[in-house]
Amino acid sequence: MENIRILGIESSCDETAAAVVENGRTVLSNVIYSQIAVHRPFGGVVPEIASRNHVGKIAEVVDQALADANTSLEEIDAVAVTYGPGLVGALLVGLSFAKAMAFAAKKPLVGVHHIMGHVCANYLGVAEADFAPPYICLVVSGGHTHLIRVTDYGTYEILGKTRDDAAGEAFDKVARALGLPYPGGVEIDRIAQQGDAARFAFPRVMLESGSLDFSFSGLKSAVLNELNSAKMQNIELEAADVAASFQRAVVDVLAAKAAEACKQAGLQKLALAGGVSCNSALRARMAEVCTKEGIALQIPAPVFCTDNAAMIASAGYYEFIAGHIAKNDLNAYPNLVL
Repeated sequence: MENIRILGIESSCDETAAAVVENGRTVLSNVIYSQIAVHRPFGGVVPEIASRNHVGKIAEVVDQALADANTSLEEIDAVAVTYGPGLVGALLVGLSFAKAMAFAAKKPLVGVHHIMGHVCANYLGVAEADFAPPYICLVVSGGHTHLIRVTDYGTYEILGKTRDDAAGEAFDKVARALGLPYPGGVEIDRIAQQGDAARFAFPRVMLESGSLDFSFSGLKSAVLNELNSAKMQNIELEAADVAASFQRAVVDVLAAKAAEACKQAGLQKLALAGGVSCNSALRARMAEVCTKEGIALQIPAPVFCTDNAAMIASAGYYEFIAGHIAKNDLNAYPNLVL
């Protein structure tokens, strides 16, 4: 099969991103406009502000991705775009732009589920001989914590997911309680490296025996209760110790559940995905557990862990070659339902 180039577009939250990826694995360009500085004063993403920034930047970002790849729109085989989940207004900007571009250029349009994009980040820059399905993927981000069995390209089964807070959401809420700036997960990881992870015995919620689901609301509450109790007693806690103890509790649960998923599925390959997979403690703990259990571990480069369009282009490639293409009508894309 000749080389297939996919233009990916991602706008599900506060990154406006576009990328060109060849054959699902070779990244020719990856452009990301981050809105972190815009939202930091508010302590989190403001949906309306995110949408307006996407509108202002998306054309520029897409043009830059094509230029960086030394590729014209005519040389693109298909346009892939995130259709959900995410902030509805933000998604609509990328989706509408991709629809119009595909229609005008008479190119196929492919809708990509955001979580599946994160899974496919593991293929970027990696030869098929070095990493391919089947495997277990742990997806950890601000909105999602999933354990997924990837049986083939584009074929997935959810084995477990959070019943309440996602891991990244818990990181952000604890960071806010500690007075750390947005984005909180990065700050927790930073100060935890100077803290004592054994200082506080925060709970590790494993749920029922054999369950692959997650629950982080109790852990988050335990941290907030510790902070509130200290405040009422006029006791000053070391933020680094709280962050390190909290982080270790999250990481212990994620690593244990991921290893259990591999065991239950009879697979010896594990991948990480999502923004929280940038966390240094999680990467170290997963490497330790996988070495002990004889599990091959795959983790994307940090730039492909957070929201980006290269992962969307990769997922779009596998959808495209499987024939999962939206109807080529500007007003009718039945498989692009938000």
